[in-house]
Amino acid sequence: MPDHPSPAPTPALVDAHHHLWDLSVRPQPWLDEPEHAPIRRTWTTGDLRAAATRTILGRSLTTSVAVQCVASVPETEDLLALAGTDPLIGAVVGWVDLADPAVGEVLDRLGEGPGGSRLRSVRHLVQGETDPAWLQRPDVERGLTAVADRHLGYDVLVRDHQLPQAIRLAQRLPGLRLVLDHAAKPPVAKGELADWADQLRLLAAHPQVSCKVSGLVTEADWRRWTIGDIRPVWDVLLSAFGPGRLMFGSDWPVCALAGGWNRWATAVEELLRDLSADDQHAVLAGTATDFYRLAGHRG
Repeated sequence: MPDHPSPAPTPALVDAHHHLWDLSVRPQPWLDEPEHAPIRRTWTTGDLRAAATRTILGRSLTTSVAVQCVASVPETEDLLALAGTDPLIGAVVGWVDLADPAVGEVLDRLGEGPGGSRLRSVRHLVQGETDPAWLQRPDVERGLTAVADRHLGYDVLVRDHQLPQAIRLAQRLPGLRLVLDHAAKPPVAKGELADWADQLRLLAAHPQVSCKVSGLVTEADWRRWTIGDIRPVWDVLLSAFGPGRLMFGSDWPVCALAGGWNRWATAVEELLRDLSADDQHAVLAGTATDFYRLAGHRG
């Protein structure tokens, strides 16, 4: 009998940033804002699968990174336990109190619990901190050193005016792998990108820093944004980081406020169309696979 060639593997598509929550288990106080009413319900991985039906350059969603929403170790435990049973979730970005002297012990306990091997990064909502040097606090730096010592990454969630903190973090802790969430939330709706772009380039000069192409549509006009609003941001990101340090993320279900997963996927496909196949793969799977150590998605 002649040998039949094995079918080519399905090209990977990694959604490097999405959220999940069950309001019957854990409130999400930020959803109380009136403008968040459309997403004020429980969201599951089944909902994500149902929402993410569009391909990007022929790639269907294969793997995701679930990201914490609230300052809660139990939420992180729940996300890890879910990742241990749902094959869609390849990694979890959790929360720990970085200022806690025992943060290393908490990280170790999380890593040893159900699904703990999927903990690949941690995050704090620095965007809500009023201290302009929160990331430089000695107790926080000790916590971040504990993160680096455990070979975990750190998701940097700051707004555009807080980028100097992120730059100093990259300077002071060069051994900590960083990924900038939502490109530091540039003022897309206002179109005033010059200051953001200058600071972003300074951050991108540090080779241990990657960036998520995510969360941009909710910084634009939610109802009327077009690819033309997003492209100036994309051009800065591409020139600053290069495709090898950019990763696609949906910020689902938050992106449902501004068109949803499929509409954002359509925009990303258009942004990537002129890149080489290798560069497209980097943004759609390769960078996230390397940063979050996702199994089986390097090709």
